[in-house]
Amino acid sequence: MDELAQQLVGIIERRLLDPLEILIDSDLANLRRKAEAAAGSFAARLLGPDDKDAAWAAATLIGALYPGDTAFDPPADWWRTPLGRAVLRRVGHPSATAVPYALAGAMLGITRQGVHDLVVRGKLSRDPDGGVTVSSVRERELGRS
Repeated sequence: MDELAQQLVGIIERRLLDPLEILIDSDLANLRRKAEAAAGSFAARLLGPDDKDAAWAAATLIGALYPGDTAFDPPADWWRTPLGRAVLRRVGHPSATAVPYALAGAMLGITRQGVHDLVVRGKLSRDPDGGVTVSSVRERELGRS
């Protein structure tokens, strides 16, 4: 959990607090302490036993830390971060039901060829429209945890 909480603190500082500090030209020490506590709480919820609470925590974090007008579609390397791994285990991909082989590989920490081999062996499910189902990637990741 420490690794996840540390990543969350870093994201909160870079995306929210640092720009705010620049804009209002003020010390945000109190907010930084609150952000650390909130990051610990969110990490505990993401890794905790309650699936609904973990999914809500993931949605809240993604909505607040990665705002945008389009669906959240993180870069491939994001999936190997503590937050990416937690999101994959708890909810899968927040905005896709299937992903290309290369992205599935990034999510699992293996090569595109490794994903292809797993599909051929029936260990990952091919999506009828192409790529691999996120549910099978999530199940594979859960089985390795």
